[in-house]
Order: sequence, then structure tokens, then C-alpha cells
Amino acid sequence: MLFPPCLVWSPLLAAILIAFCLKREHFEGDMDPSDTVVVKLDDANTVTVHLYGATVVSWICDGEEMLFVSTKAVFDNKKAIRGGIPLVFPNFGPWSLGPQHGFARISRFSVREQDTSSPNSARCVFALTHSAKTLEMWPHKFDFLFHVTLSKKSLELKIEVKNTGEEAFDFTTLLHTYFRTEDVRKLSVQGLKDSLYEEREGGEGVATEDRLTVSQFIDRTYKNTANEHVLVGAGASGRRTITMGKNNLPDTVVWNPWQAKAAAMSDFGDEDYPNMLCVEAGYVSKRASLAPGEQFTGSCVMVSD
Repeated sequence: MLFPPCLVWSPLLAAILIAFCLKREHFEGDMDPSDTVVVKLDDANTVTVHLYGATVVSWICDGEEMLFVSTKAVFDNKKAIRGGIPLVFPNFGPWSLGPQHGFARISRFSVREQDTSSPNSARCVFALTHSAKTLEMWPHKFDFLFHVTLSKKSLELKIEVKNTGEEAFDFTTLLHTYFRTEDVRKLSVQGLKDSLYEEREGGEGVATEDRLTVSQFIDRTYKNTANEHVLVGAGASGRRTITMGKNNLPDTVVWNPWQAKAAAMSDFGDEDYPNMLCVEAGYVSKRASLAPGEQFTGSCVMVSD
């Protein structure tokens, strides 16, 4: 890309251009605008949600992209979207009753409510209810609401699950957040120290690092972590600090496929792995239970500086 000589190059300009290019690559060519909802404060602060899975596919804060979406992500309303913030429900991980990570991320949501009346925030609520298809896999009636609230510098996500049936059920749920970074090896995550963790491929331990850094494959579930994590080196520029606060989402999953596993996935670019780290707030190390009429609420607030 060539730039006019009158433009003065700066870190801010670089961040804006990176965010613009990422947005253009994924939204203009591959994604049908009728499949998306844009929550907008102004041109520099937006959130885009794909109705397939109610997947947040972009969070632009002060002109910079905060989330990662693979260069090979598929937007065909058939396959889970590789990147952004997919919703995991009613099961995290392999599932004997249906697809891995459940059916929420491969189901079409509807818009339940929108509110843009405040000059300081904008909100949209997405809904999924039981259907003949979900009942075939999982014989329970439910109402799943996903609240997305955008403010200056912050994005709040809230999950509400209500048991609308006549029998109790249990589930796990998670916000599968793919954070964007310029170089994952320079990104650090605070708030995991002293937590027990399990490796996806076997093994367990206790986190000893004040700041977790990643330089190889990682797929860990940290149990009962601190209610706040701090990511230093986030955003498309790698210069952002994101503070992630959790409520009733006690666990944190950290994942990066690294080179070999990235190359084995058809919807993950071979060279994408240095630009992302999943830091996922969830309720996954034990199952949440709801009696008929009961409701579960869990939330996550991400603030970017």
C-alpha cells in the first residue's frame, strides 16, 4: 500500500490503517451485511456482531481493532466463525450429544432489543431459544440472551440463561474471546497466578507466573481465577492494555494453536497465530445447574487503555 507524501507516518496512523485493513478484509468481501448488526457510538468506536452464533467479529476502540478474526474465517452460516467472540453453550469442549462447544455458536440468533438513546453507550440484546433442532440434541427448553454494551473505551458482554422448561438442566458456557495483538510473544496476561490449571492434552499444575507469556502451543483451563485479568501488548498495534473484569465466570481458558496446529485447521491462516491469543472467561470447570424458572447470569467487561 502506498501513502501520499503529505501524510506523516505515526504509530496512531499505523494503528488506524491496520484496523481499517482488517475490517475491510473480512467485512467487504466475505460477509453479507444482512447477517450483521453494528453497534456504534461513532466512526472510531463500533462493535460488529454476526447473527450466526451472535459472534462478535469486531470491536474497534478509538480506531483500533481489539479482536482477531482469522484470514481464512468462513462466514457461510454453516461453520463456526474462527475468531472474534464465539459463544459456547451448553457445553464446553467435546460433547457426546452434539458438536464441540455446543450449538450456540452455530445457531442463528435474533435481535431482542436495541438501545442507542444514551450518548455515552449503545446496547443490543441477542436471543436464542430452544428449537426442534436443539431439542433433538439436548432435550431442554431455555432462553439464552447475550447483551452487548459498547461505551467509550469499554465493551461489556453479559450472558443470561433461563430454564423455561419443566425439568432441571446443567450446562457450561464461555466467551471464547480471540484478542488481537501485533506479536503474541510480546503480550502478557496478569491475574492467573496461584490458579490450578488443566492442560487440554493432559497434565495439570499451579500457575506461578505474575505475567503469563506465550511462545508455544497452549491450551489451558485455569480454575477459579481472579476476577480481573490485565493484557499488556494487545490490540492491532500491540500497544494497548486491556483490563478484563469477570462476574460469575470463574474460569479462564488460554489458547493459541501455534504453527503446527494452525496449519492443520482449514479456517485458520498458517501465519495468523502470532497475531492472537484467546483469553476466555467462562463457567467450565464445573457445570452450572438451573431448576425450572431459574436464571444464570455471567458477565465480562473489557476496558482498553
